[in-house]
Amino acid sequence: MSERAPRHISVLGREAVAYLAPRAGGIYVDATFGAGGYSRAILDVADTRVMGIDRDRTAITGGFDLVDGAGGRLMLVEGRFSSLAEVCAAQGVEAIDGVVMDVGVSSMQLDQAGRGFSFRLDGPLDMRMGQTGPTAADVVATASEKHLADIIYLLGEERHSRGVARAVVAARKDAPITTTDALADIVAKVVRAKPNEIHPATRTFQALRIFVNEELDELQTALAAAERMLKPGGRLVVVSFHSLEDRIVKNFLSLRGKVSAGSRHLPEVAKAAPSFQILTKRPVTPDEAELAANPRARSAKLRAAERTAAPVHADDDLPSWPRLSDLKRGG
Repeated sequence: MSERAPRHISVLGREAVAYLAPRAGGIYVDATFGAGGYSRAILDVADTRVMGIDRDRTAITGGFDLVDGAGGRLMLVEGRFSSLAEVCAAQGVEAIDGVVMDVGVSSMQLDQAGRGFSFRLDGPLDMRMGQTGPTAADVVATASEKHLADIIYLLGEERHSRGVARAVVAARKDAPITTTDALADIVAKVVRAKPNEIHPATRTFQALRIFVNEELDELQTALAAAERMLKPGGRLVVVSFHSLEDRIVKNFLSLRGKVSAGSRHLPEVAKAAPSFQILTKRPVTPDEAELAANPRARSAKLRAAERTAAPVHADDDLPSWPRLSDLKRGG
């Protein structure tokens, strides 16, 4: 008999489940199912129920064995994690005891050359987490030079964004840019990396991935959905890997974790009660042992909060970062 494959260990998995604090009889949402690391840990608590969501069909099919072994306590849904409220409603669930999110691309996706996420593995320039919508190749083929520069600068925080965009537009006049190697080579001619620094294409690939999958909008919408669905005492745990993602989570919890100051000039303005009690004054980061075992965990940050009984706050206006809708309008 062959040995069983080792369990996938989620980044900051032990800490995430500790902050989630699952309890018997509780209903939880694993909003980014992936390889099922969080779901397994939650199901280890007797009588818990888990709804796992992932837009990647490969992740959903890969979780069928876990569903079979969960005795009806695990349900998997292919979809965006921003739709967690709709997923719960479809199952007749009006409130939940916890939500855990692991935001961004997974190691499984990075390690599959055919998915086009990694500049280290040659493959089609795809980068889609799901099965629909424009690919990264479509974006680099059709976006204007200015729009490309905005995407790479704002979503990748690449200071050479204009030079990269200019080089991409020049290169695509000669031949379509359809592979990860082709794009990485173009970027490497503009961004010069020093020894021991990240690969020159890291920020450009990161920006395109975030753009193609609308990841920042997804995160902002999912956080608001979690606020609506969590019971008083229910917990929200988010692990992010990118400074923009962590900033969104930090700002969301900061706005909802304190009493609105109001204005001394307008004392009649009602103050919004905190809808969350923040559990992590500073983000939790991986320890040395986890970093040694998984170098990809180096940028991970965990933030957690507990839902109060206060009413849901008004939805935040989404910042004006680059969006797919801009591309469809000819940006």
